[in-house]
This record gives sequence, structure tokens and C-alpha cells, in this order.
Amino acid sequence: MASKEKASDLLPEYKMDYKRRGTALIFNQERFFWQLNLRERRGTATDKIQLYVLFQQLGFNVQAFDDLTKNDMMDKLRKAAKADHRDADSFVCIFLSHGEDGHVFAHDDKVDIKEITALFRGDQCESLVGKPKIFIFQACRGDITDNAVTGMALDEMPSEVEEDAAGVYTLPAGADFLMCYCVAEGFAAFRHTTLGSFYIQDLCKTLQQQGSTLEFTELLTLVNLKVSRRTHRIKKQMPCFTSMLTRKLYFKPKKE
Repeated sequence: MASKEKASDLLPEYKMDYKRRGTALIFNQERFFWQLNLRERRGTATDKIQLYVLFQQLGFNVQAFDDLTKNDMMDKLRKAAKADHRDADSFVCIFLSHGEDGHVFAHDDKVDIKEITALFRGDQCESLVGKPKIFIFQACRGDITDNAVTGMALDEMPSEVEEDAAGVYTLPAGADFLMCYCVAEGFAAFRHTTLGSFYIQDLCKTLQQQGSTLEFTELLTLVNLKVSRRTHRIKKQMPCFTSMLTRKLYFKPKKE
């Protein structure tokens, strides 16, 4: 008798054999207008460099910007949303900054995350319809710090963690987004002043090691596990992601 097909086998994969991998934007905010009373984000330059190199290795056209004002940041985002992505697999946008829930900070003002993502919805950016749009936020979402707890029965860590269309169809305009946050709603994030942020360190290392073989939401779950095992002054950090993806996502190497 034939074995039953797994549910995951029924889910198709995103088409990732377009001419280009796509564009990856990095908005790195280290210093802020003095009236915002926000501390300098020492260590963020390390995050930016790691992300830049990593996404270049994955085949993206990476563009990085430092300490942009809100107007300049939104101009860059509008330009990216109006660009022609028809020959690209996907789109990535990364924010390294201070934040509070629902917002990230530019140099001189806070920016509504919904205002950012609205630019790339299917009814605004048609050339990315049906393609994955990944947004990564290394920013606090509040000031709560998480406590460490001991589980009654915790599984052992996986070894890799221990080592450190033919048819025509329509989609909702908000489909195919993947929102990746370094912390859950209301919580604060941790960053080393020279090594960079916990989340970005583990995200980059995991992508480098398994980015071409592991389905991307599974990879993010592994990153969640890695970060959750870290401790900063007896406090913990728990990343999260929200997926509106409609297919499995792999960043397999492009064929020559």
C-alpha cells in the first residue's frame, strides 16, 4: 500500500529561477537626531557588513544606507516599490535601528511599519505579485525584557545548533509577505557593541550554513531556537516571524 503523502509535499515552491535573485535593501541607523533622545547603536556596523556579504552571496543586488532621515528612507522605499521586478525572484528589506512596536526609527523620526509594507502590496507593486517579500527588523518592539525559565522536559539541541503556473489565479494584495522580527511584540532586543546583534549573528550564520538547503520558514524557526538559547545578564530574547507566504521558499543556488 502506498504511503500517504505528507501535507508539506502538497505545497508548491516559489519559482526561483528568474534572471535575477532580486534586490536587498539595508537601512542601517546608528546615530539619531539629538531631540529623539536615542542612544547610538554601537555594533550595528557589524550587523550591516555581515548582512551585506551574506545577501550578496545569496545572489541579491544589495544596497545599504546609513542614518537616513525619514523622508530619504521613504524615497528609497518608494523608488524600490516602483522598480521593475519582473525578472527577479524576490525582494528583501532590512531595518537595523531603534524601534517601538509598530515603528522603526529613521535618523530624525519614527516610521510606521505598515506604511513601509503598504508600498509593496500587490495592488501597489504589481511586478512582485506572487513573489516572496521578506522584511527583517532588528529593532526593539518595547522595553520588556524576558526572563529565563526552566522547562520540565526540554528536547536536546539539534547538532547544528550545538555547533554554533500554468493556470491563471488571483491572490490577496497582502499575500507573500514574510515579517521577521528579532523580538516578540513589546519586548527589547540585545546587541553586543562590537559583535553585533544576537538575532543578526544567528540569522547570518544559519543562512550561510543552510540557506541553500533548508526551507526559509524552517530556517527562521532554527534561528528562533538559537537566539532563545542565548542569555544576556540573566535575561532572554525570543524572535518571531509572521508568514503570509503561500508556497515553500528556498534560496537554492542559481544555475549557471
